[in-house]
Amino acid sequence: MDSRRPPLAPSCPSLPQYVRHWAEATPDRRAFTFVDHPAPHSRGVHRTLTWRRLDLRVRALAARLAEEAEPGARVALLCPQGVEYVTGFLGVLAAGMVAVPLYPPGLPGHADRLAGVLADARPAVVVTTSRAREEVREFCGRTPVVCVDEVADDEAGGWRPVDPDAEAVAYLQYTSGSTRAPAGVEITHANVVANARQALTAYGVDVRPVTCVGWLPLYHDMGLVLSVAAPVARGLLSVLMDPAAFLHEPVRWLRLLAAHPRALSAAPNFAYDYCASAVTDAQKADLRLDSVAALINGSEPVRPGTADRFHAAFAGQGLAPTTHCPSYGLAEATVFVSAARPGQPLGRFALDRDALAAGKALPARPDDPRAVLLAGCGTPAGQRVRIADPAGRVALPEGEVGEIWVQGPNVGRGYRNRDEESERVFGAGFADTADAPGGRWLRTGDLGAVLDGQLIVTGRLKDLVIVDGRNHYPQDIEATAQEAHAAVRRDRLAAFAVPGGSGERAVLVAEHVRTAVLADLDVPGVVRAVRGAVSSRHGLRLDDVVLVPPGTVARTSSGKVSRALTRARYLEGAYREVADAGAGGASPVQAGADAPAGGSAVAQAVAGRRAAADAVAGGTASVGVTAGRTSPAGSAVGSAPAADILAHGTSAVAPAVGDAARAVG
Repeated sequence: MDSRRPPLAPSCPSLPQYVRHWAEATPDRRAFTFVDHPAPHSRGVHRTLTWRRLDLRVRALAARLAEEAEPGARVALLCPQGVEYVTGFLGVLAAGMVAVPLYPPGLPGHADRLAGVLADARPAVVVTTSRAREEVREFCGRTPVVCVDEVADDEAGGWRPVDPDAEAVAYLQYTSGSTRAPAGVEITHANVVANARQALTAYGVDVRPVTCVGWLPLYHDMGLVLSVAAPVARGLLSVLMDPAAFLHEPVRWLRLLAAHPRALSAAPNFAYDYCASAVTDAQKADLRLDSVAALINGSEPVRPGTADRFHAAFAGQGLAPTTHCPSYGLAEATVFVSAARPGQPLGRFALDRDALAAGKALPARPDDPRAVLLAGCGTPAGQRVRIADPAGRVALPEGEVGEIWVQGPNVGRGYRNRDEESERVFGAGFADTADAPGGRWLRTGDLGAVLDGQLIVTGRLKDLVIVDGRNHYPQDIEATAQEAHAAVRRDRLAAFAVPGGSGERAVLVAEHVRTAVLADLDVPGVVRAVRGAVSSRHGLRLDDVVLVPPGTVARTSSGKVSRALTRARYLEGAYREVADAGAGGASPVQAGADAPAGGSAVAQAVAGRRAAADAVAGGTASVGVTAGRTSPAGSAVGSAPAADILAHGTSAVAPAVGDAARAVG
């Protein structure tokens, strides 16, 4: 029987050594529980590994892998979500090999990315389960395949642990590719241990025990660190479920939070809105959420509205609003960088839109329709964060918008086989160290500012839309567009700039709601509404608005909209063909002058910083919050089939369409 408080954690250089410690110190305590939902209305079937059992399974797999490859070899994890994934990841590390966390080939829409990552990583062995063996063998060709669940316990008998150098690479975390082709970040054993401890400290777990509850995919950086690394480093129970189970019935996640006192969990923005819209009053009746310790919210720039809607929906279940912890991170920093602390009120900031575009975070009235409402991502733990002018390589004062730079023991070594890019991204330095320590800094590629001591993430440096000398944040344009007409699908649209005759042109590609047929829509009316709203609120004329069917806008493996890929497809003409076909051959947009170009030129502070950083292909913002809202006119988030919301490590669910967790990467 478990006691509530685990013993004090030692200081170990690698995760497998922590596993061995807990197996010796607390062998019968629960380590990992996977809650399976085999039927549509299943309340869950639990499969649990104690620390003793986990250690045995990790050693057995490590012994088998030692027969297949040498220490240092790369091993791809193509397992479905479950305890086998946990065992597989830790077993690879215990064998002194380099794990490559991925997903089974059956994940719809991501075969090309998977093939590209495997070609880059060139694994010596593939680890999967017997359930996915055939599709994995067919996809991976001649690469040896080991099924975790078919490795016998007695293979651990004569195996001697490999204690890797803390500075050796533990795994390759491939970026989600929201702004460029995926790249493998080399995360060392020291990096992941440091980041696990940093996250535990930030969320108060170093002084009070929690249960980690999660449905985020384990191939994703946030899921891997919060559901595997952090629990292993502290000896905590981690309760997992499949993302598909959450999507089919989101109350399942909330029930797990209620069932485990002081639960700590993370989810992307869409998940909170999804729960608020889809969980029924009858399902809320037996929920008690008053003991939840912290809810981490992650995606892109943080906006308070999502937290407000979620807590309004579940205040009757005792959920405290101070459990919401907007956070920021990226794969290049393992995952965690900064977070608001649990128990503290949400940091709310209303900023002047024009000043923000000019590189200044100046306050505005919250009720001003032109104000940008953002939430603070708190402060870092165990690392340094500075706002930098990348052109002059100087630290900017509070209130100035610039690129977020990070320094700490959690920052990865670089990108695999990309030395020049690694040096640009991971080897930045300040020209003047009076306001920032010397040494190597990570250039995140994200824009932000510091206000009242809190980090505020405002957007992606390379995503800025610059038209007529003015800077526009694409997520603001998208938020306005999806409010303009009920036919525009929430969080399924991308704004970007393309070359024009005399400068950049602004373009919006948006999916229509699932309940509509494109051929039956008044497309010109939708376009006029969107153009008018964007012109009125942003002083920006959209040169083109393309309305396309659901599931058409490009997304990354983590579920976020890929503006870069959407832009590339637009320039190739792919969306025009899709839209024309869906509209029965009629052009879905007209480039008429129904929305005037507005606004005068403003200072190009941020634009100059972006130009200086164009050569930098940094990580994508992962932990933060975007502005999700319940959809109107029958297109509520909860009404969309689960298969169209997110694809997280299971062949049963279609490609990601929620802005899921680089929870976190």
